[in-house]
Amino acid sequence: MASCNRKLGYLWHLYVDTNVLNWFHSCSSNRPKVRFENTFRTVILYPYAMSFVVTGLVWQWILNPEFGLERIVRDLGWESFEFNPLYNSEIAIFGVLIAGLWQGSGLVMVLMLAGLRGIDQEIWKAARIDGIPTWKTYILIIIPMMRPVFITTLVIVTAGIVKVYDLIVAQTSGGPGISTEVPAKYVYDAMFTAQNLGQGFAASTMMLLTVVIVVIPWAILEFGGSKKSV
Repeated sequence: MASCNRKLGYLWHLYVDTNVLNWFHSCSSNRPKVRFENTFRTVILYPYAMSFVVTGLVWQWILNPEFGLERIVRDLGWESFEFNPLYNSEIAIFGVLIAGLWQGSGLVMVLMLAGLRGIDQEIWKAARIDGIPTWKTYILIIIPMMRPVFITTLVIVTAGIVKVYDLIVAQTSGGPGISTEVPAKYVYDAMFTAQNLGQGFAASTMMLLTVVIVVIPWAILEFGGSKKSV
């Protein structure tokens, strides 16, 4: 139950933070001419091509208080600076969240930017002619039209979090204590470490039901709506 609660909190923070941050990035990049746009998109999408194990190890080094970010800042003169989330059981999950955001944000941004670019330019022109402020155009017109993109990002983020295992093992191994243990690691430990097959199968079934609970409403919204419109 504790690992499920952590996963729900992780899912909530990752989905909200990813969408909010990348929405503003996408809106700022959605201009006719942006210098070095292709280079920028390549750089921000590159982390998604990396292995989760590599990502976990890299951020474990960065967040290590002995030779990571905290050490660098202290060497620059801020002696009292402290930033070691992976070694604090209360906030360790946020250290994992930082790594997840760094790796997955690029894909979400590209999806949102593609959705914005797919909106007919006549809609933007009509809104300007009618004197609608830009912020109202986004809230009343653009965001509702971007609903399929938001649902797609929800499915992608949820699927990634449900199966997350290698990032956790590489970065924290579920610690400190069990503060970053997630259901996938719990299932593995139950079945292959503790040899408790019944408990492992029960936990994996709950993971499957979680995915079904997310996928079925998405399928109804996507395919049910298109069937009505025919």
